[in-house]
Amino acid sequence: MTRFTSDKPGDQPALTDERGTTSWGALNRRTNQLINALRGRGLKAGDTIAIFAGNGREYFEVLLAATQSGLLCVPVNWHFTADELAYVLADSGARLLFVEDRFADVAREALAREKTPTLGEVIQIRGSGNFAQYEVLLSEAADTEPADQCLGGPMFYTSGTTGRPKGVKSSTWAPGAPLDVLEMIGKGLSQMLNIPGDGNTLLCGPVYHSAQWAFSFLPLIAGSHVVMRHKFDAAECLDLIDTNRITNVHLVPTQFHRLLALDESAKRDFRGHSLVAVWHGAAPCPPAVKRDMIDWWGPVISEYYGSTEGSIVTTASAEEWLTRPGTVGRPSPMVEISIRDDEGQPLPSGEHGQIYVRNLSGSDFEYHNEPEKTASVHLDKGVFTFGDIGYFDEEGYLYLSDRKIDMIISGGVNIYPAEIEGVLADHPAVTDVAVFGVPNDEFGEEVKAAVVLHPDYQPTETTTETLIEHCRSHLAGYKAPRSIDYEQEMPRHETGKLYKRVLRDRYWTE
Repeated sequence: MTRFTSDKPGDQPALTDERGTTSWGALNRRTNQLINALRGRGLKAGDTIAIFAGNGREYFEVLLAATQSGLLCVPVNWHFTADELAYVLADSGARLLFVEDRFADVAREALAREKTPTLGEVIQIRGSGNFAQYEVLLSEAADTEPADQCLGGPMFYTSGTTGRPKGVKSSTWAPGAPLDVLEMIGKGLSQMLNIPGDGNTLLCGPVYHSAQWAFSFLPLIAGSHVVMRHKFDAAECLDLIDTNRITNVHLVPTQFHRLLALDESAKRDFRGHSLVAVWHGAAPCPPAVKRDMIDWWGPVISEYYGSTEGSIVTTASAEEWLTRPGTVGRPSPMVEISIRDDEGQPLPSGEHGQIYVRNLSGSDFEYHNEPEKTASVHLDKGVFTFGDIGYFDEEGYLYLSDRKIDMIISGGVNIYPAEIEGVLADHPAVTDVAVFGVPNDEFGEEVKAAVVLHPDYQPTETTTETLIEHCRSHLAGYKAPRSIDYEQEMPRHETGKLYKRVLRDRYWTE
């Protein structure tokens, strides 16, 4: 039997998607078949495969097979164009691609560009066509337990907010290590995040994203049944939680917005009694939205701070956040965090500086094929930054000021857009906001805000004056926006991450 399904009741559900359920027994057999099939194709520990598919049971079979056979698996963003897919396949050196039928045309177009020199084969999940078929691949392989299993893992490509996506290769998933490492990570993370080992996990965000993977695949390793959907629907989310007795789910602020926007009858019908851990991260959450969610769902809502490069580094419970609004929590037991100035020197509590992380287990990361980029984010071996600015309070709670790349320098003064965004987000006229720097002949940069208004408000000069005055009443005058643009919708990734450069670049093209 495969390592992580052997102690599960064979007829109990392991994976559920829109099309059905796979039991632990069937998952064990199918994972064995897939490992044996890949080895039959000549793939060995250290090789790379990729998957271009939506959330589905087969996705987790591929992840399990790679993880237990020493392969690196690249989850590809299913929104990518043929050019972006071809780039990731070439950059990662993928030897085999799994593609879901609904994305097969994009894969064919990518291969037609002849920019994927290492790719030897494409396996299609469901449907028909010229590619080899996933179910045929499995049926031709034995379901006996493979010998010499060893650790593999994911290599995620960051969302590329500042250019081409970068592959993040973590030393945690170095191919060839014993499988005990994964078992330890799965159980350790579940314990740290209060995720029941025998619970029911809801996945309603893209599993190609590292956070959604961590909050679904690792609980699966620890024994959780995973219920998944390809697309998020707020009303369906409530129904899935109650119907499947969901114990834990990862959500992003965009999903909070959509849940809160449901009509009152849908919200009244929701019970949520099974929930014990609702985690959010990946993007800043407006304080008013978070308070409304805690008022509705209770203290099960917690926040974390982390990244693809460094996993989860801080956590904050609902109680901690309500007591210290804006904090992302204290460091987890596995990391050491320091705040440093531009010369890399430690700063005391209360002073803003660049956040550096060191994993106490000794793990580190590198950007695949980008040694200079890797070096630029490391202060020393194992000591790295995500590019964020923040500070500690006297009790050791971390607060984020902004990303270094987003910091505005006006007249030599550092201005942190996140601070201004938080103030604007609390005004009833504002449903979404972004603050960034635009050119100013005298000061170098000045503060610009882009705002999505609540339907009850109009983009008038009076509204602009009101919002600017609102900032001045809560912040130093130099932090208030000099001007405000009104947008119908912000350019956001589905995880909630804002592509601020799309707004900012309009003003810097010259």
